[in-house]
Amino acid sequence: MATNQKSAEEAKLRAERNFAKNEQRRQEAESAMAAVRAEQQAVADKTARLRALRLAKEAADAEAAAAAPAKPAPAPRRARAKPAAGR
Repeated sequence: MATNQKSAEEAKLRAERNFAKNEQRRQEAESAMAAVRAEQQAVADKTARLRALRLAKEAADAEAAAAAPAKPAPAPRRARAKPAAGR
């Protein structure tokens, strides 16, 4: 009977160790997921900020281009005359 009691105690200890190990893994996974979510949120915030800045700059550039007078198109350049071969 002593061996049955000993194996039951050993089984209980193994189960408790496995439970503790699984609980630790679960906590580590939760903290890792929280870190990933925080990083994703930071990237999303940064992307939104940069997009807003880009749109504001594009609007300012378009307004400045509309307010500026149109420049006349440059006259096309004429081709140079080729020198005569006999000279």
